[in-house]
Amino acid sequence: MNNTEYAIETFSLTKIFSDWWGRDKVYAVDELSLQIHYNEVFGLLGPNGSGKTTTLKLLLGLLHPTKGRYTVLGGDSTNPKINKRIGFMPEESYLYKYLNARETLDFYGRLFRLPSKTRKARIEALLEMVGLKAVANRPVGTFSKGMARRIGLAQALINDPDLLILDEPTTGLDPLGTRQIKDLIIQLAKRGKTILLCSHLLADVEDVCDRIAILYGGKVQTKGRVKDLLTQTNKKQITIDAISDNAMGQIEQIIQNEQVEYDIISPMDKLESFFIKTVTTAKQEGKSTSGVTSDSTTKISDFLTATPIEPGILDKLVTATVADGTTDQAATTQKVEPAKPEEPKQDDKLISELTKPEQTIEPTAVEETKPAEPDTKSDQQTKKDILEQLTSDNLEPQGDNSQGDSNDA
Repeated sequence: MNNTEYAIETFSLTKIFSDWWGRDKVYAVDELSLQIHYNEVFGLLGPNGSGKTTTLKLLLGLLHPTKGRYTVLGGDSTNPKINKRIGFMPEESYLYKYLNARETLDFYGRLFRLPSKTRKARIEALLEMVGLKAVANRPVGTFSKGMARRIGLAQALINDPDLLILDEPTTGLDPLGTRQIKDLIIQLAKRGKTILLCSHLLADVEDVCDRIAILYGGKVQTKGRVKDLLTQTNKKQITIDAISDNAMGQIEQIIQNEQVEYDIISPMDKLESFFIKTVTTAKQEGKSTSGVTSDSTTKISDFLTATPIEPGILDKLVTATVADGTTDQAATTQKVEPAKPEEPKQDDKLISELTKPEQTIEPTAVEETKPAEPDTKSDQQTKKDILEQLTSDNLEPQGDNSQGDSNDA
C-alpha cells in the first residue's frame, strides 16, 4: 500500500556494518524513524560519522538495511517508476573528466531516456542557471571543485525530479555560489519539490530548511521546525531605526525598571550579505573576471515546476516525461531509413534507354521506309552483260570453224 501522506518515511531503519568475521561492528544508523512531508525542505544534520550519508544511501537503495524499512514517494526507490522521479547530488561529484559540461548533462539526460529536443532545451537552461554557460565546452576535469559542484547540481535536476536529495550541496562553493544554491532550494520548494539535504554548514541549513533532524551515533537526538528549535522564548529583541539620545535614554530607563539584564548594540549585517553586495557592485561596474559569471539570485528554468499552467508547445517539449509513454521515445529512437527508389516499370526502362544521349538514333535511321521501286535499268544492264558473255563464248568456236571451212574451200 502506497503512502501518500509523506514523501519519505522510515520505520526503525537500521544499518549495521560487520567486521571480517561477520560480527556487528558499527551501528551506522540505529532505529531511525523519520517523516518528511511533500513540498518540504528537510535538513539531516550531524557530525562526521553520525550516519547521514548512510541514511541517504539506504533511501536511494544503494545499501540494504539490516532491519527496518522505508518508503520513498509512496514506494520503493529501486522501482524504476520511483527512481526516475528522484534527483541525487552526492557528496563528491563523480564526473567523466574528458567530457565537457554540455556532454556531461547530455549523458545523464540519456540515462533518463529524455527525448533529444527535451535534453537540449534543459541542458542550455541548466547551464545558464548554474552559471556555466560560458565554460560549457571545457572538459569537466579542468573544473575547480566549486564548478564541479555546480555541474553536479545541474545533473541532479536534468530529469525534473519530484524529490531532490542533496549531500553537502554547498561544499567548495564561494559565498556567491552558496547564496545561489540556497536561493535555488527555496524556489524549488515553492514550485512543489521535496528536498532532503545534508550539510555541515549550519547557517545554510538555517536559511533554507523547514524542519531538521540532528543525528549522533546513528540515532536522532532532536528534530522539529527550525524556527521552533531556535527561538528563545525567554528573550525579546527590538530593532528600530536611529532615534535621539533622549528617546534612547527613556527606553533604557524603562528596561532598568523591569530589573532584567539587557544589552543595547547596533545590529550587524551578515558577512555573506556584505560579500555578495561587494561582488555585485563590482560586476555592475563592468569589471572583468575569468570565473563564474552567474547572478547572485538564481533564475530557475520554467521546466523545473511541478504543475505548469497551460503549457505551450515549447513547454510541452521541455516538460515531456518519457517513462510514462513511449511516443516521444519511439519518435526519438526510431531510425529514419532513406527512401528506396521505386523499381522502374518496363515501359519506363525502355523510354530511359531510348532517351539516353549516347544511344540517340540518327534521323535517317528512323525515317519512314518506303517500298523499293524496281530498277529497270539495272535489270536490263545485267541481262545484257549475261547475254554478251554467252554469245562471246559461242562465237569464238564458230570463228575457227569458219576459217577452217574457208581453207577447205
